[in-house]
Amino acid sequence: MNAVLGLDVGGTTTKALVVATDGTVLHEERRPTAHATDPLPGLAAELDRLTALAADRGAAVVGAGVVTPGLIEESTGTVRYASNLGWRDLPLRAGLQERVAVPVTTGHDVRAAGLAEQLLGAATGVADVLLLTIGTGIASALVSGGRALTGGTGAAGEVGHAPVRPGGELCPCGQRGCLEVYASGAGVARRYGARTGTAFSAAEVVGRLGSDAVAREVWADATSALADALVTATLLLDPSVVVLGGGLTAAGADLLDPVRAGLAAGLTWRPPPPVHLTGLGPLAGCLGAAALAMTHAGLGDHLAGWARGRRPVPTGTG
Repeated sequence: MNAVLGLDVGGTTTKALVVATDGTVLHEERRPTAHATDPLPGLAAELDRLTALAADRGAAVVGAGVVTPGLIEESTGTVRYASNLGWRDLPLRAGLQERVAVPVTTGHDVRAAGLAEQLLGAATGVADVLLLTIGTGIASALVSGGRALTGGTGAAGEVGHAPVRPGGELCPCGQRGCLEVYASGAGVARRYGARTGTAFSAAEVVGRLGSDAVAREVWADATSALADALVTATLLLDPSVVVLGGGLTAAGADLLDPVRAGLAAGLTWRPPPPVHLTGLGPLAGCLGAAALAMTHAGLGDHLAGWARGRRPVPTGTG
């Protein structure tokens, strides 16, 4: 049995999958992201560990896909800047390939998640898609005519740093009023803490919506900012469907309902596109990374088998 690895390195959590080439998930795990001055040795060790684990389960790894946030030079696999990881000019693909025996390919985490949603999730078979992931930060995958848009510098989709509140609160990127300031997981937690002096996670803030006026105000600001960003994106891109992914989708209707209402209210002369929560949950980026590994290994044709109904579902955690 052959398999591929999918590794999704996030600002807070790193998620990993071992997927057989027929689409069966053999192993899934999540760990806190290890922040290091030089992350390459640690990531290489992770790939080696997952390769050994696959071998213990009777699978030979034929490729690995590693996806990260940030500004990525797709042709070389160099991460030019990833603010939530503290990386600049990191030769991710080349550095990993020097350290591990299996073929390695790299990519952008949200574009990989968009690939997975088109292949297996909420955007299956749709050619024009906007995927917005809301986690520690916010980014998007833009698919037009079935083709992922990367932009002239590889930075297409960095909607988290689009100013939605001109002159608003300062963002770590140096601009003011960025979407991430108000609507990312880190932004929601920070804004709640600034008002109350209490350090809660974004999930804990959402859990307090029924009893805490400050939580409701911070959350209303977040969903309003998201809806405003989607209004602009819809007018620019005209997606057939909008998919919301990332950790904050655990809020369910508390996220979906106000965002849908705000998007509809902001589009006065045209109907809004349907807005859905991810069909793959937090594993979308991992599954996309595994799909990239399949293609890199010359097994892209096998992905059609995944799309015909063998939807990879984790069989257990590490």
